[in-house]
Amino acid sequence: MSEKIATRDVYGQTLVELGRENNKIVVLDADLSGSTKTKLFSKEFPERFFNAGIAEANMTGMAAGLAAGGMIPFASTFAVFAAGRAFEQIRQSIAYPGMNVKIVATHGGITVGEDGGSHQSVEDLAIMRSLPKMTVLCPADGPETGAAIRAAAAYEGPVYVRLGRGKVPVVFDQDCDFTIGKGVTLRDGSDLTFIGTGLMTAEALKAAEILAEENISARVVHIGTIKPLDIDLVLKAARETGAVVTAEEHSVIGGLGGAVCEALAEGFPVPVERVGLRDEFGQSGTADELLSHYGLTAAHLVEAAERILARK
Repeated sequence: MSEKIATRDVYGQTLVELGRENNKIVVLDADLSGSTKTKLFSKEFPERFFNAGIAEANMTGMAAGLAAGGMIPFASTFAVFAAGRAFEQIRQSIAYPGMNVKIVATHGGITVGEDGGSHQSVEDLAIMRSLPKMTVLCPADGPETGAAIRAAAAYEGPVYVRLGRGKVPVVFDQDCDFTIGKGVTLRDGSDLTFIGTGLMTAEALKAAEILAEENISARVVHIGTIKPLDIDLVLKAARETGAVVTAEEHSVIGGLGGAVCEALAEGFPVPVERVGLRDEFGQSGTADELLSHYGLTAAHLVEAAERILARK
C-alpha cells in the first residue's frame, strides 16, 4: 500500500473515458470543476458539461431534468454542499421520483484539512443513506473509485458517491471489479472483524498486521456500498469471529457503523466498537493531524480491537 492516489483524480479520468464510450453521459458542477476534477470532462466534451455556478440546488434540478430527457447526468460538488445545501432538491427531484442521477461528492470527511469544520462533511453518508431509493457508495481507493463510477453509470437509479480530497493508499488492483451491494473480504481472520469503508479500510489492513504480531487474527472486510449494505457478509463475519470493529471517516451516527449495528441487532448480535467521529464536527488542521486527533488511525483501531476482545 505504498502507492497513493486521490480518488477525485480517478473520478475525473473515468468520466472522460465514460464520455468517450457513451454520448448520454453529461456532467454538471457547481463552480468547483478544478477541485472535483470534472474539468477534465469539460475540456473534452464542452457541449456536455454544465457549470451551474455556486447554486447547488439549481444544479440538482438541472440534473434531474437531464435524466428525465434520457441522459445520464453526473453532478459534482463538495460533499458538505451536495448532501447539505441541496438535500431538499435531491429528495424531491431525484430520490422521490427515482431519477437516474449520479451525485459524486468530493472532499468528504475531515481529510479536507485546513478548510475546517464548516467544509468537512461528517454526516453526508447518514443523510444520503436515509433517503429511500438512494444507493450510497464510498470506495476505498483510486482503482475502486474507477470501478465504482463505472458501476454507477451502468446502474439505473439515483446514486451518491463519496470521494475524498487527498491521496490515499492503493488497496485494490487496477482491474478490480465493483458490484453495487457487495462487500469484499480483504484479509481472513478468526478473532474479530474490522469492517471499513473509504480510506479507513487501508488503516484496518495496517491494524490487522499489527495485531498479527500479537497473535491476534483480525479479518478485514471492506464495504464499498453503504446502502444497500451487504448484510450477508456482515452477518457471516459476526458469526465466524464473534466481534466487530467498524471504521469510517464519518460520524459514528448513521453511516457505516450505524448500518452495521442495525444489521447485527436484527440478525446476529455481537459486541461492536464503532471507530469514527463521536458526534462532533471537524476542525482546521492537516489531514494526518486530524485523523490522529479524532482517532482514525491503525493504532486507534488496534486499541478498539483490544477493547472488543475484552468484551467478547
